[in-house]
Amino acid sequence: MSSSDLTEVFGPDGPLARRLPGYALRQAQQDLAQAIQTAIESGDVLVAEAGTGTGKTWAYLVPAFLLGEKTLISTGTRTLQDQLYRRDIPRLRDALALSVNVALLKGRSNYVCHYHLERLEQDDRGLKSHDEIAQLRKIRQFTQISQTGDKADLPGVPETADIWNRVTSTRENCLGQDCPFVRDCFLLKARRHAQEADVVVVNHALFMADLALHEEGIPDLLPETRLVVFDEAHQLPETATRFLGQSLSLHQVLDCARQAEAAGLAHAREAARWSERSQALEAAARELRLVSAAVGRMPGARATFDQIPDTDQFDPVLDRLGQELDALAEALGTQEERHPDLAAAARTARLLRARLVQWAQPPRGQPEPADQAAVRWIEHSQHSVRLHRAPLSVARVFSGFKRPEQAWVLTSATLSVRGDFSHFQHQLGLHGAQTASWASPFDYPAQGLLYVPQGLPWPSDPRFTDAFAQALIPLVDACAGGVLVLCTTLRAVDRVADQLLRGLLSSDRAVMRQGEASRGALLERFRAGGNAVLVGSTSFWEGVDVPGDALTLVAIDKLPFAPPDDPVLEARLNACRAEGGNPFMEYQLPQAALLLKQGAGRLIRSESDWGVLLVGDGRLVDKPYGRLLWQGLPPFARTRDAAVAADFLQHPPLVDAAAQSAMGK
Repeated sequence: MSSSDLTEVFGPDGPLARRLPGYALRQAQQDLAQAIQTAIESGDVLVAEAGTGTGKTWAYLVPAFLLGEKTLISTGTRTLQDQLYRRDIPRLRDALALSVNVALLKGRSNYVCHYHLERLEQDDRGLKSHDEIAQLRKIRQFTQISQTGDKADLPGVPETADIWNRVTSTRENCLGQDCPFVRDCFLLKARRHAQEADVVVVNHALFMADLALHEEGIPDLLPETRLVVFDEAHQLPETATRFLGQSLSLHQVLDCARQAEAAGLAHAREAARWSERSQALEAAARELRLVSAAVGRMPGARATFDQIPDTDQFDPVLDRLGQELDALAEALGTQEERHPDLAAAARTARLLRARLVQWAQPPRGQPEPADQAAVRWIEHSQHSVRLHRAPLSVARVFSGFKRPEQAWVLTSATLSVRGDFSHFQHQLGLHGAQTASWASPFDYPAQGLLYVPQGLPWPSDPRFTDAFAQALIPLVDACAGGVLVLCTTLRAVDRVADQLLRGLLSSDRAVMRQGEASRGALLERFRAGGNAVLVGSTSFWEGVDVPGDALTLVAIDKLPFAPPDDPVLEARLNACRAEGGNPFMEYQLPQAALLLKQGAGRLIRSESDWGVLLVGDGRLVDKPYGRLLWQGLPPFARTRDAAVAADFLQHPPLVDAAAQSAMGK
């Protein structure tokens, strides 16, 4: 592959221009592809920020296709993964007339397990409702005709349906080669296809799960590749923290007890007093729940390991839980060769015991080893107790996963703060990476307006949320299109939605809020509505792509600083402070800047889009650090005058309708 190859492919007379309707040459797209090619040739790491509309998808797919060697592409979500595999890659492959074998690989919880499906069908108590009876019937019919077994291919059963947890496997309860259905296993088929394919499409969660297993000494599940592309790479630090950490819930412990009792009574009844062993473990789990009840009354219903109250009572109960897990694991271990169900139960018990031991280390009063620094905390909810452990830094493990001669490309629209990539690089240990940025081709000053109202209370004021909603109502009334309201807390979502329902003049404008339905269903109704209002929190700050008049007003209540009671954040800030750093400037502010840019990016999705971005937090302009934040946003025109913002919504700028043509991804 050479520069001339890329120039020809992206050029005005190239295959993309000839075969893709609406394609137009964009220099930024070609330059990004060239930078990726250079990284491939040198085996380097490239951190590439590409603004919305740059066409980053084809910019990395073209070099990957022309490379002729194995490539792994990791996306931020399963939705994007499916879109890449089912739409973007086939279009480009056809345009280039290349024979590229592509595989889609997801985590095991996405594939129907024949063994667990059959067990559920034989369990009279396993189904919880008439809906689940119908869902089970659909899943059985699906497995008889499906080539993939991927639950995303069965629209008749929602992907969030609880029944999927009972017809899929986990690493602990998978029978492996002992499974009577091993020849038909959808997961093994998908993994074999991935080993044979030229391009493998995964998601960050699966990549990080593979990385975590590698850290435990378990052989890699993903194939070795010459090139790894991380799309939506801004999500990697959080995903890595989640998967390189561990959690243990009392629900898991109780499920383990029931699993062990059922397997023991069915296949080794005479070998142990299974019901007594199970009941002893259940009793220890319930005792831990009782002794940690005070945590439920603490802020956020959680406490770090060092903040747990009444440790003289808590610690002995925790020890007892470990002893009961030990006893159960030992009993199962003597019988596990007798049946796969006993072996699966033994694996589960050993895993939970190992997690409990790791959570309790180092003992109270002893410091964490510097190279294994982690934060431990406990959460107490109405229904369960969870023990969490997360690394303070994922940099060493993540950066160390790169193989020699392998090229990594990390790309997203939000990786830098005013062109500075140091915060992102520091989080992932990519200090020697090449960095580059390509601006969006959109005319932001003409297409968008940033409006920060005057006179609102500070966000810390109890009156703020109501005042924000009241400032928003006139703009919603002035807006003929759709409105997306992004809040920093779930409490604010309900408060703002209630205010809008009471205050809006139009009775035919739907007001939806997070939690009323699944995220996907809400977004579908929002797009179809044309002038709907959708109020959401964290999960709606990114991945919302609604071009056209269906979204012409995006309103953000507060600057998205992470909550100070988050245990991982608190530990990282303390560590930064202990090293003589400034945690606000080095961590909190860059994180808020990146998330704010993500939220703002929901507004302008095409060259014909237009609209107003309302930020209700006056700190954006009144605090010295606010400049760092608003200068990191797209260069919208700016105002603090409500009348100017309303006029912009009522008299939209002239935009070229022809610009809506698809000019490549």
